[in-house]
Amino acid sequence: MKHCLVVDDSAVIRKVARRILEELSFSSAEAENGRDALDQCSKSMPDAVLLDWNMPVMDGISFLVALRKERGGNQPKVILCTTENDVEHIARAIKAGANEYIMKPFDRDIIEAKFHEVGLI
Repeated sequence: MKHCLVVDDSAVIRKVARRILEELSFSSAEAENGRDALDQCSKSMPDAVLLDWNMPVMDGISFLVALRKERGGNQPKVILCTTENDVEHIARAIKAGANEYIMKPFDRDIIEAKFHEVGLI
């Protein structure tokens, strides 16, 4: 079973994402900011990361840059999930190492399509 780390400061978003991931046969874990997520990744690298952009302590882009420098950090497929939708933000996310980008609010169809695009399902 593939494992996805859901990183978002909103408990509601994490809960919704986990429910969708379970329906897609993923195991999942949660982190409420990039620092907690990086700590979890250093212990066990996930197959995927569903990552919020705007969070306290460490934002999504800072986490992504740090993740990609970690041993094995180039392996997880990272889908940045945010309300930021201009071309500049998308380009910045891809340059930092995001594999895909989705807008909030999201639903099962959107997550399933993006996970399929990056080869997770």
